[in-house]
Amino acid sequence: MPDAASTSPAAPPARRWGILAAGFLLLALALVVIYTTRVAFSSPLALVVVAAIGLAAILLQLHLRKNLGGRVRAPLWLNVLGLVFAVAAIFVDILRLGANLLLVAALGAVICFAVSATTVLHALRRKS
Repeated sequence: MPDAASTSPAAPPARRWGILAAGFLLLALALVVIYTTRVAFSSPLALVVVAAIGLAAILLQLHLRKNLGGRVRAPLWLNVLGLVFAVAAIFVDILRLGANLLLVAALGAVICFAVSATTVLHALRRKS
């Protein structure tokens, strides 16, 4: 009788792509942390970048799961609103329009990304 461990096939291709994508996202996060100075890392824009990387990880996981059949969707309007806030935060920082406006724009982007990711995770938990 053959051993179950010796006859098991290699990991399915979808899982390989998921692991590869997770590795790239971890690499992106590591590059942000490594090449950001201590002062710049306390910037609201750094929080926006980390939140965007986290949302990308959630959306990539959603895309790579084949068994969902498109039943779980990220709220597009919320992601677009988060991108608008993120771009606004970048322009406010470049144009030096004010620290309070920068904080509001960055906080808006982070909240939109967090709510979107939470919605997707909640839907994934319900479906599985």
